Order: sequence, then structure tokens, then C-alpha cells
Amino acid sequence: MRIVGMRNIIVGTAGHIDHGKTALVRALTGIDTDRLEEEKRRGISIDLGFAHLDLDATTRLGFVDVPGHERFIKNMLAGVGGIDLALFIIAADESIKPQTREHFDICRLLKIPKGIIVLTKRDLVDSDILELVRLEVEEFVRGSFLENAPVVAVSSTTGEGLAELKRELAKIAAEIAPKDATRWFRMPVDRAFSMKGFGAVITGTLASGSVAVDQEIEIYPIGRRVRARGVQVHGAPVQCAYAGQRTALNLAGIEVQELARGMTASEPGRFAAARVVDAVFELLPGARPLKHGAPVHFHTGAAEIEAEVRLLDGAVMKPGTRAYVRFILRCPALILPGDRFIVRMFSPVTTIGGGEALDISAPVRIKRADAITRLRELDSGDVLRRISLLVRESAYGMSESQLISRTGLMPAEIDAAAKTGDFLVLREPQLWLVDRRWAAEKAKAIQAAVRDFHQQHPLAPGMSREELRSRELPGAPSFVADAVIATIKTLTSQGDVVRLASHRVAFKEDESAALRKIEAAFESAGLEVPATADVLARSGVEPARARALLQILLKQGALIRVGDDLVFHRSAVSALKNHLQQHKGQRFSVPQFKEWTGVSRKYAIPLLEFLDREKVTRREGDQRIVLG
Repeated sequence: MRIVGMRNIIVGTAGHIDHGKTALVRALTGIDTDRLEEEKRRGISIDLGFAHLDLDATTRLGFVDVPGHERFIKNMLAGVGGIDLALFIIAADESIKPQTREHFDICRLLKIPKGIIVLTKRDLVDSDILELVRLEVEEFVRGSFLENAPVVAVSSTTGEGLAELKRELAKIAAEIAPKDATRWFRMPVDRAFSMKGFGAVITGTLASGSVAVDQEIEIYPIGRRVRARGVQVHGAPVQCAYAGQRTALNLAGIEVQELARGMTASEPGRFAAARVVDAVFELLPGARPLKHGAPVHFHTGAAEIEAEVRLLDGAVMKPGTRAYVRFILRCPALILPGDRFIVRMFSPVTTIGGGEALDISAPVRIKRADAITRLRELDSGDVLRRISLLVRESAYGMSESQLISRTGLMPAEIDAAAKTGDFLVLREPQLWLVDRRWAAEKAKAIQAAVRDFHQQHPLAPGMSREELRSRELPGAPSFVADAVIATIKTLTSQGDVVRLASHRVAFKEDESAALRKIEAAFESAGLEVPATADVLARSGVEPARARALLQILLKQGALIRVGDDLVFHRSAVSALKNHLQQHKGQRFSVPQFKEWTGVSRKYAIPLLEFLDREKVTRREGDQRIVLG
């Protein structure tokens, strides 16, 4: 993992409306995150707000101030996807309230790793009330990621407790692993707007990777490729932004009307937006039973999408349980395995659960029991098992680019799996993994097909490679088919012909005689060869076998096809080439060639064209020159 420059830790506020989240961020950073006039007028956060604080020369905290009011929970969800550390805020004069519980559930379901419990409005209560609230909170978070979290009481008005809170922030920030800037670039879009003189701008928290000025990016799911004309981090221009940083991108090649919250900026052509997500899902204990086919709000990254629940085990999911569930999204979104999501009901609009995406392109026709079995394997978290399953399910294996699109893995991870897994590994023309057991089964079928061909066509030298591919591996890339064929030790190839290594053409007595007769007819004719059809008719065997014998002589090189119906014996062609060497470097015309060889124009023109192809001669206008 690579740390680029300053460590960037994303801190999210969570808690009930009017419990002092925005005031606390302002007291810590000096930045007012209420940027909308309506927010200032009503005194509540409606949309996401952002601020930052440099703890020291190496660590910067980026604050995402999220709304607490129930009506604005969807805006809160747009900001929590990239959070490393939660400031779980509870007002000392009110203690735990409804949105406190919902924000807590959301943070837990999204597996935010660390947090600090902040008791705000310390100046409004006495010590006894403060201690009572502290005890209530400790009971509330018991058994969760906040069980052993620091509890700090502060007053944004007087400044009491802020120094202690900063110390706790610094301590926990030092324990957080930085986001990996070496992975694929992905930035969920939480704002899209236009700036006069600049054009379209999108903002978000870089979930992974990096993005630089003039880099080409793609906006998913609309598939628009654009250029990052400018990059800013916390309002300051930079050449490159890295994972974990609050980033704004000024885009060239798109209008702001085409952009919206919930889209994702990422690698061009690397991924595909998904409409079906198979996942492991946790239904909260306080939720109602979830029915098969229920409509829900599906929140991932900064996107909110209407979806339908497809239960894979039973018709009803009980509260407080964990199960494998399929979500059918009404609109596509860029989702990758490992991404966390939150689910809310339509009516009443409350958070009911969340989970982790496991697959984004599962087989369409699959039994429920089989679907659960495969998801259990994908849920193991083992990269090799994941790749092995996907390759095993594919028709002819998978390329590196297909595996990346399906999993979000890096090339090095796929290459490591290729070296340790049970695969037939192809490196050219691209990295391609084939399940070895599948390849072995196909190899048996190919071997049997070649054996059957020899039995049905005993005079043929072997089976056409193209016929073999289209018959046994229809639709497979040619290089995959060739790789499977190459694993069969009992087969050998000569050009485009594949045969059993043990195969030898066995002639019957009349066939041996016909073979000698055909060759002799052409050999004795020299350059004045007879019509091929006449030679075959006088061979002594029926036409089909005679044509097969002719092909054998051509394959052996005893005969050479010069034109469509013009065949010469190799001795005649060799003698002609030797004769021409006596005229090396000399220019000659067709009449001269006829004079040298004694052949008619009927043979002269095809022979000269053949000699040109063989690079014995080269045509220059109406003449030719004998080459060396």
C-alpha cells in the first residue's frame, strides 16, 4: 500500500438533528459547513457540508457534516461511504433520540471502523446529568464498534473539551490505515454544479486510486468519457488527488445537466454498471419482516436507487437475521464486490438494514440453493476462490480485463491467482484463465473427435483445425481452442491439420497402385501436364478415393498445385527452377520463357505467376527478371 504525501482521514459526523454537529465542526476547523441559504435560515443541515483540519504536517482530517433530520437521511447516506472515523454526536441535554439510533445503525451496517462519542452542549447540563447521559450512551453502544470508543464532552460555545477531542482524533487517526492510492480510481459523485468560466464540476471523496489533471475518466452509469480539466483538494488546485481526499473535478466534454449525485467517476472502459446485485444482507432487529419482492431504497456510494428484493432462501426474512439476497435495481449503478450499501423501506421511510455486494453479474438461470452455495463461496473473502468460481462458471474462461470488470481486483492480484490456482494459463495474446478440469474434459472430446475422423476418413492426413474448433469449441476464441489442443500429447499438428501422433495412412492394394499411377502420370508429363480430372479418372479407383490420394500426394510435396486445375510433379518444377538459374539477373518476356521451356501459353502464364509467388522471378511491367 502506498501513502502519497499527507495522510487523509475522512471524519463523518452522525447524530440527531440539532445535536450540534455543524457547530462542532465549525469549532474544530473554523469552517461553516452550512453552505445553503435555507440551511442558515432554518438552522439545520439539509445537504452535505465539508471542512478540513490539519492535525499536523502529516495528517489532514476531512470532515463530512451530514444532516440529522429524518427527511434528509438520504443526503446523509451520500456522505458516509468513504468515512474512516465517525464522530458520534449526542447532545448532553437530550441524550439518545430517533435519528441517533438510525445514524448509529447506518454507521454499523457500513462497517465504519472507528469512532469517537462526543457529548455536545456540555455547558447546558450539570455534572450529574452529564454522567447519566454517559452511562446511557455506554449501554447503547455496547457490543458495537463504539463499545470501547473514547467519550469526550465538549461545548462548541465555550470551547471546553475541544483540545481533548483533537488529541483523541490524532490518536485514532494514527491507527487508521490510509486508503490505497494504487487501486483503481473511483469517486462517487455527491455534488454536481457549474462554475462560471469553468463549466461542469463534480465533487466527492476519492474512494480509491488517484486522478490527475488531463486524465481521461468515465462517468458511470451514463458511459460518458470526459477529461479532468482541473483537480482541487479541499479547495486548493493540485496536479493529482489521491484516495481519501475530498476532491473536486472540473470536467471538459460534458454539460452539468448530464451529471447528478449518485453517479461515479472512474476508469474509462474498465467497469460495467450493474442492475443486479447479489449480496449478504443484514435485516435490523427493529425492522419489520422483509418479504420477497418488496420495493426498497438501495443506497450505495452517493446513489439512491429504487430496487426490488429477491430473497434466495424463503419468502420472508426475519428481523435480526443475515441472509443472501438479490437486489434488482431500477437504474444501473457502478457497484463492485465488497462495496457496502444501506437499504431503506418505502413506507415508512426508515433504515431496515445493509450489507455487502458479493456479485454483480450472477448466472440468470440458477436454482436458489445453488445461488446460495456460490454466494457463500464468494463471501469467504478469498481472492483465489472468487476467481476460480467465476472462471469455472464462464463458457471458455475469462480474460484479465473481464475479471477486473467483474471483481475490481488489480492485475497483480489476478496474476498471483493465476500462478497458484488450478488454471490453464494463457499469456498471449492476453492473460486468460481457463479452468483446468474443463480443459481436460474438452481435451478428451477433441481427442475422440480426431480418432473418429481417422476412422471415417482413413486416407485423410488429419482433421482441419478450424473444423475441430467449430465442432468441439464453438464460440471459443481461437487462441483458447488452440491452447486446449496443445495440451493433448497424443495429437500432433502439421500446418492447419491435426491428427493423432500414431496415425499413419494405411493404403489398400488398389489404393497403393492408384497412388503410384497418379504420381507417374504427372512425373512423366514434365511441364506438359495432363488435365487433373483425366489423371484421376484413369487411376483405377472411384473419384472420391482418387481425390483423397491426390491430396495425399500434394500434402507430401510429391505434387505441386500451380493453378486451380494445374498440377505439376515436383521434379518438373525443380528442373524448371534450375534451368532459370542459368539466366540469373536476366530480363525476359513471356515469348522468351516459352522458348526456354517449350511450353504453350496455357502453361506459361500460370507457371510464371507461380514462380513470382515463389520469388524465383519478379514481374516488372511486361517483363520479368530472374532473381538470385
